[in-house]
Amino acid sequence: MEDKFLSFSEGAFTLPQEEVLELKSENKQLSIGIPKEVLLQEKRIGLVPDAVNLLTNNGHNVIVQSGVGELINFSDKEYSECGASIVKTAQEVYKSDIILKVSPPTYEEIGFMEKNQTLISALQLKIQSPIFFKKLMDKKITAIAYDYIQDEYGIFPVVRSMSEIAGNASILIAAECLSNLNGGKGLLMGGVAGVSTTDIVILGAGTVGEFAARSAIGLGASVKIFDKSLSKLRRIQDKLHTRVDMNTINPKALQKSIRRADVVIGAIRSSDGRTPCLISEEMVKLMKPGSVIVDVSIDRGGCVETSEVTSHKTPTFIKHGVIHYCVPNIPSRVARTASFSLSNIFSSLLLDIGEFGGVNKIIYNKPNIGQGAYIIKGQLVNKGISEWFNLPHQPFSFL
Repeated sequence: MEDKFLSFSEGAFTLPQEEVLELKSENKQLSIGIPKEVLLQEKRIGLVPDAVNLLTNNGHNVIVQSGVGELINFSDKEYSECGASIVKTAQEVYKSDIILKVSPPTYEEIGFMEKNQTLISALQLKIQSPIFFKKLMDKKITAIAYDYIQDEYGIFPVVRSMSEIAGNASILIAAECLSNLNGGKGLLMGGVAGVSTTDIVILGAGTVGEFAARSAIGLGASVKIFDKSLSKLRRIQDKLHTRVDMNTINPKALQKSIRRADVVIGAIRSSDGRTPCLISEEMVKLMKPGSVIVDVSIDRGGCVETSEVTSHKTPTFIKHGVIHYCVPNIPSRVARTASFSLSNIFSSLLLDIGEFGGVNKIIYNKPNIGQGAYIIKGQLVNKGISEWFNLPHQPFSFL
């Protein structure tokens, strides 16, 4: 989760090279369905009531499954008062023209879908199989991965937003784990006058690392940041507006800092493949008893050798006297905040789709959005997915 987001493969999206004029069509009324998320760890939702109100006031229809926001304290009444139509079952929601989900649909949910619909959700390529794509293709679905959509400045807004949340939350999680009540050292994050500050090591100078550093500095902790890229370290130094100890990654310096650390935040991301493992088990053994590791990189393998995937229900384990927190979906821990952030992005996207006259028109006229489309009208257009799963694909420019 950082600024330079993973691309499927070089040249994966074969977009037209010529300049495309943004010719907006007559506004189109959209029918948008918001089903309940079925994955146990996913509490975020695509649209909060305020966002629904914005869309309905612009002439769009929003169909919401009953109870969609109950886990983050949004009632059906709030959605209804904002203009949404409340339905009881997921099958009713899946009659909408556009289905907006946070997590990818299950096979059962794909079964609910009708031909020629549009799906907007995360792709999560690593957990998919060829069957997932074939089922969408058989129904002539247009599928857009929102985490691969860029804004006009070349930033992946969803990835950036969730990375900011994960960075901030990682420090708050570490503060909880340091408490005696959670088996920690009994340290107050940041300390007080006359008491040494908490030592925090952050691996990675991307968005997660930046916002973890902001939170830690704000609490008064002592922060040291490691990254292999000197330019990233310079960038984060400028953004923090304060002097922070910065280091390029080398085993000797890293081991020395890890031994002294009270908290280690793993925020390393690779451009492709598994996250590199930077902290060996032997280095973990050298850490102080009761210290904390929050491995935010765990969704791609983790950057600590002793990390193992945990859940929100059982988020931590202790190994070699060190508390490990290794939950893949940290933003879902603060699902209400994350949902508001997602809603800001999705409501703007849906308004743009309406103004352009529909999904297909915006895909062809706005390449930054079009590159998020991996299936268009049942045709796989992403070369990376095609090569990964040995599926036939049709170049975007020939559709």
